[in-house]
Amino acid sequence: MRLTRLHCRGFRGLQDTDFAPGPALNILSGANAQGKTSVLEAILYAATTRSHRASSDEELARYGTGEFHVRIEAEAAPGAVAIEAHWWREAKRFKVDGVPQTRLSDILGRVCVVFFSPEDISLVKGAASRRRLFLDMELSQVLPPYLRALQQYRQALRQRNELLRRQCDDPALLEPWEQQLAVHGALLIRERETYIRELAGIAAPLYGRIVEEEPLELAYKPDIADPSLVAVILAEARRGDLLRKATGRGPHRDDVEINIAGKPARTFGSQGQQKSAALVLKLAEMELMQRQVGEYPVVLLDEALAELDAVRGARLFDALPEGVQAVITTAQPAQLPVHLQRDCRHFHIERGHLEQETA
Repeated sequence: MRLTRLHCRGFRGLQDTDFAPGPALNILSGANAQGKTSVLEAILYAATTRSHRASSDEELARYGTGEFHVRIEAEAAPGAVAIEAHWWREAKRFKVDGVPQTRLSDILGRVCVVFFSPEDISLVKGAASRRRLFLDMELSQVLPPYLRALQQYRQALRQRNELLRRQCDDPALLEPWEQQLAVHGALLIRERETYIRELAGIAAPLYGRIVEEEPLELAYKPDIADPSLVAVILAEARRGDLLRKATGRGPHRDDVEINIAGKPARTFGSQGQQKSAALVLKLAEMELMQRQVGEYPVVLLDEALAELDAVRGARLFDALPEGVQAVITTAQPAQLPVHLQRDCRHFHIERGHLEQETA
């Protein structure tokens, strides 16, 4: 998969931007707060309908404008595709190849991306909800049935929680939603378990190549281990759920355990170890996505070298396979490996204005 063009207007602090990355490695340099991250964020938003750091779409519009437009064009195995995102007057609209889209399932996966930012250290050290979001975003890009099950599960969860808030203990009203949670939750559990098992098989040796010193281990920790028991456990939990006015059991309580050298990375890992683990998870995700859809996603790496020593930084980029397209931001391009500086396309951004550098 290749991103061929990004055009955005009114997005964050960017000037009207027309970005045509090369087919392999692309270096986007500039001082802090000049717009490097915003370029990657615009790509991510168009591809996934969400930002990695904004709590609302309003934050993405250039200050004082109340509107933004993003368009990405890409080449994928099925053919060329263009996605447009337009936000105006607190409403967002998406088009794929010029056709308006109302369903997330018709947008996700059209341009697959893997995105790493400094905030992704929360994958390792943050709350379980951050790791569930990681699972949901990655699986939803490559497995449409997973996305449909996730949407149905969330809808049923909202309905059951609403009944609980109203202190409804009528089984005739609760059971239909519990059956929906059981059906869709079972699929989520099975697919998450398979995904983490396959991801662990890629991440462990990859972490060894980049870090060397200690082994990395991943394990799926479902709240309900047996998918066939979801309905039974929900029924048994009704009394306690009524007291807390929320559903306390189910896949929405799942977690992923990340261990380094046999110890929980969340509490015992250093800052460098946690960042290395988060980076490796993203690179493993890239490899697994290639196996699942038959081509590599577009890889977006925001300040991936920060806090990594030169050796680990070089190993990180050596782990990028030939043929993958990557856009890499850095405030210090001189720290990049020499061969990387030579064999890539260079761009520079200042005050939101992006230009390609000539040799």
